[in-house]
Amino acid sequence: MKILFVGDIVGRPGRDALEGLLPGLRAELGIDVCIANGENVADGIGITPRLADHLLRSGVDAITLGNHTWRRDGIADYLASSTQVVRPANLSATTPGRGLAIVESADGTPVAVVNVLGSLWLEPAGSMWEVIDGLVEEARRSTPVVVVDVHAEATSEKIALSTWLDGRVTAVVGTHTHVQTSDGRVLAGGTAAITDVGMTGPHDSVLGVVSELAIRRMRTGMPVRFETASGGVRLEGAVITCDPETGRATAIEAVRLPWP
Repeated sequence: MKILFVGDIVGRPGRDALEGLLPGLRAELGIDVCIANGENVADGIGITPRLADHLLRSGVDAITLGNHTWRRDGIADYLASSTQVVRPANLSATTPGRGLAIVESADGTPVAVVNVLGSLWLEPAGSMWEVIDGLVEEARRSTPVVVVDVHAEATSEKIALSTWLDGRVTAVVGTHTHVQTSDGRVLAGGTAAITDVGMTGPHDSVLGVVSELAIRRMRTGMPVRFETASGGVRLEGAVITCDPETGRATAIEAVRLPWP
């Protein structure tokens, strides 16, 4: 089985890249299931029900989110009923949505998708360490193929979680920093891991934001309204190869493709 995980999709440029490249990627690489982080698809921050449905129609099978989950109106009611869009499981238990979804691959094999949020600078309601074991156990009751999106700032948190879950999940994929790392590897127990799969969007920017605006805020400390950049657009992510019978990964390869 081949799983494509698409890194944080930013604004219209990221959506265009996904829509333009995903059909060819699925065919060329024999992708069985596609997961994407979509917390920045709405003008670079948050997600709306309409845009979530757009990503799913474009060929994405499951969407993960992050610290900007609640930034857009209407998403709470949408997450309450969605079976393909998950939010970090360690957000408040009083909020709608779920941190685990089971979706089907191209041949009908179930794939579990888990989403958690790191603690450093993101300050979730609870620690991911308090919920992750229960989520993995629940997922494995349905399928051995389990993919975890750890949306976190700290490299140490992502590596620690990968090591903790080695042998129990298929992959631990890092998101949030928008910078693709070169450490994709398969750990000793058969879990694929990468600290960050990168960003699908405009890379002539500061993490997707018009550079001049981001720099102005950093230099002055004054409020600045951010805008999504438009240049240097590319799709970034990773392809994980695994055995669907055991869930063990055999390879992970970073993906970086320009658009158009």
